[in-house]
Amino acid sequence: MLRQATHSTLNSPIQFGTSGWRGLIARDFTFENLRLAAQGLALTIKAELRRKRSPIYRKKPLVIIGYDTRFLGRDFALATAEILQQAGLDPLVTNRDAPTPVIAFSIRQKKAIGGVNITASHNPFGYSGFKFSMSNGAGAPPEFTRLIESHVVKLLAKGWKPKTAIVGAFHCREFDPAPAYLRRISKLINLQAIGKAKLRIAVELMHGTGRGYLDKLLEEAGAKVIRFHETLNPLFGGGSPEPNEYGMAEASRFICSGRADLALGLDGDADRFGIIDRDGKWLTPNQVLALALYHLYKNRGVRGAVVRTVPTSHQVDAVAQLLGVKVHETPVGFKHIGALMESEPIIVGGEESGGLSIRRHIPEKDGVLACLLIAELVAMEGKPLGHILKDLEKQTGEFHTDRINIAVPPEQKTVILKKLSEGLDKIGRYPVQKFITTDGFKFLLPNNEWVAFRASGTEPVIRCYIEAKSATHLKQLKSACRKILIGK
Repeated sequence: MLRQATHSTLNSPIQFGTSGWRGLIARDFTFENLRLAAQGLALTIKAELRRKRSPIYRKKPLVIIGYDTRFLGRDFALATAEILQQAGLDPLVTNRDAPTPVIAFSIRQKKAIGGVNITASHNPFGYSGFKFSMSNGAGAPPEFTRLIESHVVKLLAKGWKPKTAIVGAFHCREFDPAPAYLRRISKLINLQAIGKAKLRIAVELMHGTGRGYLDKLLEEAGAKVIRFHETLNPLFGGGSPEPNEYGMAEASRFICSGRADLALGLDGDADRFGIIDRDGKWLTPNQVLALALYHLYKNRGVRGAVVRTVPTSHQVDAVAQLLGVKVHETPVGFKHIGALMESEPIIVGGEESGGLSIRRHIPEKDGVLACLLIAELVAMEGKPLGHILKDLEKQTGEFHTDRINIAVPPEQKTVILKKLSEGLDKIGRYPVQKFITTDGFKFLLPNNEWVAFRASGTEPVIRCYIEAKSATHLKQLKSACRKILIGK
């Protein structure tokens, strides 16, 4: 029976990944498929409302629904609301596009049983997505999304077809999530310190949901704000709304011209961050997480542990060791970080892909909060981030990180993964000291260097994460990893 169910699920158009179900608009992500996902969700929620051990047992069936700035985002949100309402649930839709962390906060603030977010985050403009968050604001775990998929398979088998209004004709209760969220952030961040420092800050909004949040808080604090790409544009200027080194190049050039002290960036749904220092250099999320831990412990007096994912830099561990802070390592996916943040005191949790949250906030990535935290650090230390990093590296040594995606033929992928699963004695000339299989295959090497391999679930690619203590070692390890995977 398990094999048959798996086969049926694979034939379904609704497949949930780490951050929900995503697909190309009009090809995979259609109103028909969206309604299937929404009905599958409704059936799953209703079963949970009846289950005595469920955290939402017999609660009011309020479901928050939001969307990003992508094509048809609001129409997709309303189509979802219509299906949920027909199923007897109580949908409440944001009055405009809203950041993912704002939706997560609203779920908690309004004591909703969960929330739907129509977003594909930093994916290219042609994609949209359907993400469900639980009653605590955290992303739905695999055991929950598998139930949705199972219901979808049964709906398809029955030929389920809903009776719905013409697209754009359905109306639903709305609310403005901004005031409550902004008040909360104002309590978590020392905006007065940012204002007192009189920082000139370039804000890269990437035509996304972060406008009116990050820029507004900075301006109200008293910083001089220069906005980039604040207008609504479902094409995101023709690329992906990702605040990486390439996406923030314009802000970097602006800083190098001497017209700003810092640049802060958000991705399309404002759950990921990008940081540019005063010299125009883009900081990796690994570096930002290490800085955030240092700042919260030293300048804010926050105590607890730190949590990071398997492929996240051990620079975090080195700073934690300096401070006497315990480190937790989780599988990839912020939901794993969020779960730990809900169960014990965590100073900060983050991942190498640009997600971060802090104690007493939401168990979800928050790019707005992360950017403000770094602005607060610069303001309180009174010096550029690069200087702070160099001071830390005098005590911890340098950390050089990289990630490479290596394409492997599908027929060889299984063979390679089996080889990795059996462990390796060496990576190039470096002996393996410890083998970790928490998520993928991670090999710890001497001198706090390591490599990790993770297979993509959607394409014939194996991702290789590498960390070395020097640029020379990094180059050598990259070459060794390529040889392991493709023999050259």
